[in-house]
Amino acid sequence: MSGYLTTHVLDTARGRPAAGLAIDLYRVEGEARAHLRRMETNDDGRTDGPILPEAEFEIGDYELVFHAGAYLEAHAAAPEAPRFLGDVPIRFTMSEPAHYHVPLLLSPYGYSTYRGS
Repeated sequence: MSGYLTTHVLDTARGRPAAGLAIDLYRVEGEARAHLRRMETNDDGRTDGPILPEAEFEIGDYELVFHAGAYLEAHAAAPEAPRFLGDVPIRFTMSEPAHYHVPLLLSPYGYSTYRGS
């Protein structure tokens, strides 16, 4: 099995998937970051395909940047000024060829993540 990366974003304040949230993927080497792609979540809060497909998988360090501030500005029930959350970066290591799933649980005042399945 080759490795690949998926994600899922849930808006826990609204109790639904976070549709229309932009996500950037970077490969990290030391202090340098190389931008690999930008995707947007669909109506289910997922990207339409793997954010890093099998054909491009490499073991190493990566960063997902979830553009939560822009999403919250567009969808939060009570906007605040200034918005508490902006971009949410999550750095992680993919150490073997496997399915890595990095979800984000998001609300206007906090977030959590974990290695999902």
